[in-house]
Amino acid sequence: MLSLSGSLNALLLPCLSGLPTLAESDPAAHVYNHVFIKNADGYWLWSGNQGNLVLSGLILIIVGWFVASKVQTGPESQGTDRYITRNKFAHMVEVICVYLREEVARPLLGDRTNKLMPFLWTLFFFILVNNLLGLVPFLDIVHLVSPDLWNQHATPIGGTATQNIWVTATLAVISGLFFNLVAIRHLGIGGYFAHMTAGAPFPASVLIFFLELLSQIVIKPFALAMRLFANMTAGHILLATLFGFASYLITEPLYVGGPVTLISVLGGFGIMLLELFVAFMQAFVFMFLTTVFIALMDHHDHEHEHEHGHDHGHAHAHGHEHA
Repeated sequence: MLSLSGSLNALLLPCLSGLPTLAESDPAAHVYNHVFIKNADGYWLWSGNQGNLVLSGLILIIVGWFVASKVQTGPESQGTDRYITRNKFAHMVEVICVYLREEVARPLLGDRTNKLMPFLWTLFFFILVNNLLGLVPFLDIVHLVSPDLWNQHATPIGGTATQNIWVTATLAVISGLFFNLVAIRHLGIGGYFAHMTAGAPFPASVLIFFLELLSQIVIKPFALAMRLFANMTAGHILLATLFGFASYLITEPLYVGGPVTLISVLGGFGIMLLELFVAFMQAFVFMFLTTVFIALMDHHDHEHEHEHGHDHGHAHAHGHEHA
């Protein structure tokens, strides 16, 4: 058995020693962003995450154009068939879009839903595509093809862009600007700042105002950025750790390395399925929270309208009683 293990190691070691996932002593190093090009001052000009962001943009443009061409209404000569989506994949995307609009956004945004959905759809699909690209082992493929890049810890593409705090922070800032500008346009400048006081009397209104303002411009965007960053980082580090145990197959005797490798691969496969679910879930959560933050700026107006309608109904009924 020992001689068989030694022969197996001698056979596999030259082939697998360059595999970064197996050879990486620090699982986190496999998850973080890798530089590809630096300028003379050491500033990063291109990195693996930038490659993923560009690729995700191309995917969204190409796939979006394809889906739109299959979803759009056909010529009148087709009769009722012109309303049928002409591709299964496009139909799936259409179902997702309709669900997000009708079941998630419309109950919160009401008659403003159609105007705001292009931005919310963009958020969802951009984050989703980047989450899914993070599960594709671009980094490992590049390093297998070019061992020199592995030695330099460099790659033109790879990693998870939505695991990068700079990327999630940028998305959160864009989202924060959006839901604040939408609120200002809907309520007006005066109504926007008046909403921050929650109708409290002075001087409590001053304290509430500053707390609400801090929440709108700092706390809510910070929560969006950290939630996405933390979830994507934790899952990918766990994956890298599990697959890292596969190196036992080439460093330990077969009766030890074999079971450990098998368990790590099976466990990694299970976590990979979980990560697929998380990729969709985190994209949904980011988009949903942005929708909620938009709707919260209407909350008091809706309550006031509801109370006014309720009181009007009571008065109307009371008048009928007297009549």
